[in-house]
Amino acid sequence: MASLKLAAQEKHTVYVQKSPNKIALSAENSKVIITEVKQGKALLIDVRTPDEYQKEHLKYAQNIDIRSADFADRVKNLGKDKRIYLYCHSGNRSGKATDSLQTLGYRQSYNIGALDSLVKYGFAVDKKER
Repeated sequence: MASLKLAAQEKHTVYVQKSPNKIALSAENSKVIITEVKQGKALLIDVRTPDEYQKEHLKYAQNIDIRSADFADRVKNLGKDKRIYLYCHSGNRSGKATDSLQTLGYRQSYNIGALDSLVKYGFAVDKKER
């Protein structure tokens, strides 16, 4: 039993984002981000798997799975003229996605962290009806 727990812990590695484009949320900047997204001035991207997205995601979010083979191709459909806010379950995958977007020339891409934290700061959630 202990070996299973250890194996599960080894699978989850923490990604250290290289880009400085990470936003520490506050009540104030959350309102700004929500307003930008509602007005179409920014994009909100959920980089989790489609299954995770279907169960629960932020209102106005698009799903582009960081682990999918077509991630870079799907990202290329996003305009570079808008801010792109990325989130996931814990902030690790969105950190990796932010670094990937920065490499592809998306200078206005930002890791805004974990879904649970975003909900605490007022982001609306769409949940799958059971």
